[in-house]
Amino acid sequence: MSSPFPSQLVAAKNGGRLAWVFNKRGVRNVWVADAPEFRARQVTQYTDDDGVEMSSLRITPDGQTVIFARGSETNSAGDVADPTSSVQQPRQEVWAVDVETSRSRLLGEMGCGHEGCEDIQISPEGLFAVWSARQQLWIAPISGATPAHRLTYARGDNAQPKWSPDGKQIAFVSDRGDHSFIGIYSFGRDTVRFLAPSVDRDSFPRWSLDGRQIVFIRAPGLKLKQPLIPITPVPWALWVADVTAGNARKIWQSTTDENGSLPRLTADASLRFVVGNRIVFASEQNGWNHLYSIAVTGGAAVALTPGNFDVKDVTLSADKTSIVYSSNQDDTDRRHIWRVPVTGGKPQPLTMGEGIEWEPLESGDGTYVFCLASGATIPAMPYRITNKGLEIIARETLPSDFPSAELVPPKQVIFDSADGISIHGQLFVPRGRPAAAPAVIFLHGGPIRQMMLGFHPRGYYHYAYAENQYLASLGFVVLSVNYRRGIMYGRAFREAANAGWRGASEYKDVVAAAKYLQSLPIVDPHKIGLWGGSYGGFLTALALARNSDLFAAGVDLHGVHDWPAFLRRPELQAAPDAAEAAKLAFESSPDASIVTWRSPVLLIHGDDDRNVAFNQTVDLVQRLREQHVPFEQLIFPDEIHSFLLWRSWIKAYSATADFFERTLKRGEKIATGEQVDSTRSPDIK
Repeated sequence: MSSPFPSQLVAAKNGGRLAWVFNKRGVRNVWVADAPEFRARQVTQYTDDDGVEMSSLRITPDGQTVIFARGSETNSAGDVADPTSSVQQPRQEVWAVDVETSRSRLLGEMGCGHEGCEDIQISPEGLFAVWSARQQLWIAPISGATPAHRLTYARGDNAQPKWSPDGKQIAFVSDRGDHSFIGIYSFGRDTVRFLAPSVDRDSFPRWSLDGRQIVFIRAPGLKLKQPLIPITPVPWALWVADVTAGNARKIWQSTTDENGSLPRLTADASLRFVVGNRIVFASEQNGWNHLYSIAVTGGAAVALTPGNFDVKDVTLSADKTSIVYSSNQDDTDRRHIWRVPVTGGKPQPLTMGEGIEWEPLESGDGTYVFCLASGATIPAMPYRITNKGLEIIARETLPSDFPSAELVPPKQVIFDSADGISIHGQLFVPRGRPAAAPAVIFLHGGPIRQMMLGFHPRGYYHYAYAENQYLASLGFVVLSVNYRRGIMYGRAFREAANAGWRGASEYKDVVAAAKYLQSLPIVDPHKIGLWGGSYGGFLTALALARNSDLFAAGVDLHGVHDWPAFLRRPELQAAPDAAEAAKLAFESSPDASIVTWRSPVLLIHGDDDRNVAFNQTVDLVQRLREQHVPFEQLIFPDEIHSFLLWRSWIKAYSATADFFERTLKRGEKIATGEQVDSTRSPDIK
């Protein structure tokens, strides 16, 4: 966990400058590299593991300035996260830094209100930045000459700003709760215009290359008193609006079955105007997430990426004639980079092999292609894709003592669940361990995630993969399980029947994983533990509650324990099957099986969690006490869901390893309610 984790690749439109964010032991900084040598150098000069996120990295067209947001989104009380418990109130702010001099300047405050809401957009000429803050659009000159000011006032939550090609207008989404509009702000006008307003939900506006049209997605508006238990499809359509006239027409309509639902995972990244007056978009109409293109006048859509695999990261080539994307085509449990013409044709792989590649990006002039990549024993780093393969950028930032030689490449394993669904996993076998040893199952969160045969593209799971490697180095056999509801195995797998609060059918996959481990001669069948965070914490707690006879110990990081809590919003309570849904949700929760919970558990949670309320763990503890279940707790005051401090991760994962060492290897008894002393835990590198 000592290697710097890269994210947010961006490239200047003019020239060959690449920029990204490195998070090294909690210290987040912007780095750049220039063509043709691409020697990496640090631009910003932050020095502390201070828990201050860096997001929405952008670079001006000339490559001279980087812009980004610092600080977390706000919680329901309007507070930015402060995991250091400082006496000073933190703020989420927008900053600009000159690449050559590292001179920085504050552009304005952001303070957006939900995870991933940071979205800074730079004007085409590179002079202004616009972003969403406190439900309105704000603008500031990148020079810092004047403070940021509110661009306009509009009802609702206004976000997703997009500059017109000439920089004279900004399209945005105005969310009014049960419906939403596409708004157009024009500099010099006194009013906002709305394109073809309706009772439906309009989103993801995209300008045509000439700035005369906008394509957007339209989905149905809110239907009140909708039954909760059946999964309701979300059909959608592509609409194209004439910017001047304000009218719009539908050019493509999805089906009304589940495969016709809006592909939220990639709908935003995939929707693009391209050359030839065509539009690229994503659809799951055949059960897999794929790319299509269609003429702006409508007609038949051309399938660009057919096959039994899913497309993930999507970007447009510099000349807008091809799409560069990642997928798991021909390599189910890895991802590689591909290219396909926007008019169709056979996709061509740009990377292959035993690595994992994601977040592809072309340089502004189309000369270079970049990506982030990792391997089974090599952490994530930025790379340039060449005809000879991948060329690493910033190799010197990889710690000289990083233990690649000591890590074990996980093996792909596939086993069947009780109802016949095939489940993929990654098996970490300790070196030189022919005899039976304790085993640990890892369950990812999400649940719309996929663990792979190497270091993960997301920081949260990059750390989790490192922890699985560390547990293997301690002698544990580790099985990371891609249970149903995860991504990259098709829509039917992701939207499995009776899953989640509707029946927790994915728990069958957890039991199947334990039985698979028990079939291995290298596993002690009586010493199987499990751990996971968020949704993985839910499944960990569910396993301990339902099958303490099968699972000897568990570590539950910020897990869900009471599903009905998520169904108590007023609009959901009005559903005709609200009572039945609440009953089903409770039966699908760990709380429902608390009387059969016997195995020890370590509970880890930050009390400013914005994803899973801290009271989920507070309530569970009271129930465990009543049942005299042995548990330990590691609580982080003011931490959020995905811990902001690197030292919080170290304490959590050190405590996890120590807990399994004591419970599975040494068979120690755990006292009820003990607070973990992280200072006694192993030192994780």
